[in-house]
Parts: sequence; C-alpha cells; structure tokens
Amino acid sequence: MRNVWPSSTGELTGVDLEGIYAYPASVDRPWVQVNFVSSADGAVEVDTTSAGLSHAADRRVFLLGRDLADVILVGAGTARAEDYRGVVAGPKRLERRRRLGFETVPPIAVVTRTADLDPASRLFTETVVPPIVVTTRTAGTGALEAAGAEIVRAGEDDVDVRRALELLAERGLRRVACEGGPRLFGRLVADDLVDQLCLTVAPMLVAGPAARIAVGPVAVPRRLALASILVEDGFTFLRYRRDAG
Repeated sequence: MRNVWPSSTGELTGVDLEGIYAYPASVDRPWVQVNFVSSADGAVEVDTTSAGLSHAADRRVFLLGRDLADVILVGAGTARAEDYRGVVAGPKRLERRRRLGFETVPPIAVVTRTADLDPASRLFTETVVPPIVVTTRTAGTGALEAAGAEIVRAGEDDVDVRRALELLAERGLRRVACEGGPRLFGRLVADDLVDQLCLTVAPMLVAGPAARIAVGPVAVPRRLALASILVEDGFTFLRYRRDAG
C-alpha cells in the first residue's frame, strides 16, 4: 500500500499506517470513525455481505481501525448478517494494543432497538471481553445478560445514538470505530456525530439492489475534508475528516 495524497511515498509500513489512521492524541468526548467498503458504482454488498468487495489491504485497514479504538460500534443487522464474534486476541494484536496503551482488545457494542440477538451466537460465545448491547429502556435483555453482555440503555422506544455514545464515553470508551451498517451510519450522519470516514472503493461494478453506505433520516449535508488517499492493487482508500471550517 502506498500514499498518493497529500504526498506520494513508497510502500507504507504498519507503523506508517498507525500514524495515518490514528485518533487524536487527546480525546475528551466520543470521537467516531466510520469504516466502509463500496464498489465503484456505490454498492455496499455482494450477496448480502461486504466480503465480496474486500481485499487483503482493505482487511488490514479494517483491523487497524479496531486496534486503534476503545470500542467497536455496529448495528444489529450487520452483526447478524456478518456473523460477528468478539475481537480476536491474537499475540500480534495484543502486542500492538499494549504498545499503543490499551490493556486488552476492544468490546463489540451492538446497537439494537429490540435486543433481538441470539445469546448462542458467536458474538457471545467467541469473545474474550463481554459484548455491549446498546438498546432501549423497554427492551427485554435477560437472556443476553445471562450470556454475559453488558447492557447500555439509551432511549425509550428507539436507541438515542448520541446518548449511547455519551454513555460509552462515561465508561472510558471514547475512540469509537463504527463498522456499519448503513442505517446506523445514516443515523450518525443525521445527528452530526461522524468525525472521520474511512472509505475503501473497490474496483468493481455491482449494480443490482445493493444499498448505499448510509441510509435513513434526511440529513443536512455535512462538508468533509479529504485527509489522505492510499492505493493498492486498484483499491482506493479514502480518509475524510470533519471539516473544521
């Protein structure tokens, strides 16, 4: 992988990528990075998952986003479709996490209005840190709590995403890596909660009924500032940050 903008460089090392994708040095509020891959014609999935659009370099950036974060935020639909499990605590990951000042791997926080999750799924059975279920005050969560989940309640009948992020931040989970899906991303856009978008554009045309990367409430258009462009094997890695202007 190499950098082509704002400067053109040779092959990037893992440490180079850590610097490019790093969160701000000091974070005193929820700081949300969203990671997505799409085809050149805007499709977010092939056969209902993002795997068909991915690449080894995209996977590397995706995993790095997890390693730099305090918490992984994901919508329940994506967690089910992608068969989520806890972040794997391999020796290389733990070495990097500890070098960056973390004690262990980040938890997965699943946003769900109804708490309709399977306590026997890998999200609960294959993890070294308990998942967090971000839900409403009216949702029944007994089975999920029995499976080890931590419950965060934000909102009465629907999840208040802004309040959810505040409650995660109160737990020290301020560096948020959001992995989708499109509806959760759309709500973050509508509430002006996105600080950085890391978008991989795959050199593919998909067409069909695939969704776009953000759907949901009509939002005021938010201006972003292009921060970097990386490339590898025809894949383009765009990083946008909230426009300070």
